[in-house]
Formats: sequence, C-alpha cells, structure tokens
Amino acid sequence: MLEVDLGAIADNWRLLCARHPRGPVAGVVKADGYGLGARAVAPALHAAGCRHFFVAHLDEALAIRDLIPDALLAVLNGPIPGTEDEYAARGIVPVLGSLADIDAWTATARRAGRALPAILHVDTGMSRLGLDPSELAIVQGDHGRLAGTDLCFVMTHLVASEQRDSALNERQRARFAAACAGLPPAPRSFANSSGIFLGDGWGSDLARPGAALYGINPTPTEKNPMRLPVRLRSRVLAVRAVGKGDSVGYNATWTAPKPRRIATACIGYADGWHRSLSGRGAAIFDGTPVALVGRVSMDLTTFDVTGQPAIVPGSWLELIGPGQTPDDVAAAAGTNGYEVLTSLGARIERVYTGR
Repeated sequence: MLEVDLGAIADNWRLLCARHPRGPVAGVVKADGYGLGARAVAPALHAAGCRHFFVAHLDEALAIRDLIPDALLAVLNGPIPGTEDEYAARGIVPVLGSLADIDAWTATARRAGRALPAILHVDTGMSRLGLDPSELAIVQGDHGRLAGTDLCFVMTHLVASEQRDSALNERQRARFAAACAGLPPAPRSFANSSGIFLGDGWGSDLARPGAALYGINPTPTEKNPMRLPVRLRSRVLAVRAVGKGDSVGYNATWTAPKPRRIATACIGYADGWHRSLSGRGAAIFDGTPVALVGRVSMDLTTFDVTGQPAIVPGSWLELIGPGQTPDDVAAAAGTNGYEVLTSLGARIERVYTGR
C-alpha cells in the first residue's frame, strides 16, 4: 500500500514558492506525478494555488487536462510531428526545442488563424533537447521565425543544480542570459527543484520543481527541507524458521549463518522494489530496521526478522516512510530517489490523505 499525503505535497509547493519570490512556481507532474498519481496530485496543487504544470508527453497532459482546465499545461518533450493540432485544440502548450518544432508550430498557428502559445527551450549544457547554438543563432538573427507563436516563456534545464559548487551552474546562468538577450522579450523559466536553492541568481519568472514536491531532498549535502508525503508498506505473507546453512531465494545468494526467522513480503521488482536491493536493502518494523536477505524476486522479497516475534503473517513492513526515505532506498539500490518513486508499479494500491 502506498499512502500519499496530498496536503504535504501542497505544503512543499508553498515552501518552494517562499524560496522563489521572483516569480510563480510550477508543478511538474510527469511520470504520473512521479509515481504517486497525477490525477490526484495535480488537483491538490491547483487547489493550493498552482497555475503552471509540466509533463513529459502529450498523453500525460491529456490525462489531466480536465482537472486543471484554467492552468498552463506544458509538455516538456515537445510535439511529435502530426500532434500539433491536438495541442492547439486542447489548449496544451508545447515546449519547442528545435527549428523543426518551431516551423511546425508556426504552420499550425497559420492554419488556426491565430497566435498559439508555446515555450521555447534553449540548450545551455544538457545536450538533450532544446535549441543548440547553431539553431539559437538562426532564431536570434530572425525573430520572424517565431511569427504566430505567443511566447509564454523561454526556458533551459540545469545540469548539476544539486551540486551547489559545480561550475556548470554559473556557466549555464551566463549562457541562458546571453541566449535570452538575443531573443524576443519573454518571461524566463530557469530553476528546477535544486536550482531554487542555489540562490537569487537562479530565480526567474517561473520555477519548475518536480522531485522536491514529492519529498526528495533538493539539497543532498544538507538536511532535507521538504516534507515526505509518501509511505510504502507491504504485507507479510509468511514467516518461517530456517536452520544454519539453509539458503533463501533464487541462486542461494544468502545462507543463514545460524538459525533465523525469515518473513516473505508481497512486493518485488514487478512493483518497482528494485532487484539491486538484493542483500542490501531493509524494511522498518516498529521503528527498527529488518535486513533484506536473498534476492528480490518479481513478486516477493524476504527479510530476516529474527528477534521480532511480533512480525507474523499479515503484519505490515514499512519500505518507504519516516524511517527510510526514498533517498535512503536509492542509496542502497545504487540509483536516485526519482527512480525509486517513479518505479512504483500499478499493482500497489494508492491511498490519498490530506485532501
């Protein structure tokens, strides 16, 4: 069971607003609200006052458009060729990251007979999406290329904002300022979750936090300023005694050094509980960690609950919560908190509180 405190997510958004006084703060709800359920998260943020939302794909935008009809809803990955008319019809804002995107969007505006809103993405160091230097120079030299585009924002994406002392942050700030200086005047969107905590120089007309809304630490070398809105628990299906030398799980990767008590919980990598946690992870019971032993399998995970007689079939083990955050799980799994949350599968029941 995944318990999601929508009130905590709204509180995190308000905290980020307080940290970003230069302009409003959007809600990034891509990947189904970072695995927590975009159709629950988006209305909660909207009720708190959020009026700018970002997703990655058009389908993600279509899935929540009816819940936030008056908000700016933008698609970071931009329009796949042939989808432009649907963007225009549903009032969804594309993020234009290439000359081809720009040309297709201005052609859509001509067909519609009206200017259409869009966000222009400039690459300042990520080298994924966004106008590269040669494309940027073309647009800077010919603003008419954007004719028919109602330019809501010019944006870029920070590469290493969680590393406060990284020289990349200042380099991107300078590149973004130079890029915008040669473009038509438009509001700017700069900081992501960690960027909001870099200081005033990284503020802009619109911040775009995602992970911090969901309790992932935007300042990894410091205490987490965000509330944790998630609690993941799994039921124990069986508890059995194993003797010294008995193995547990696939490929016998763990062998009992002495008689132990093993609990099998109904969660596995098909639910997003990473296989890389095998022999490394833990669960929490009554405030105490119990070690994960053996391999995480598709549907089941085993824990050494010796010394915990209260753990019986039907007991709940906490996998994410106050005693073990997504960042803690990520450290054990060799990944990041983003992947921990966005991996949580559809088989896990989601229960919403704090509405």
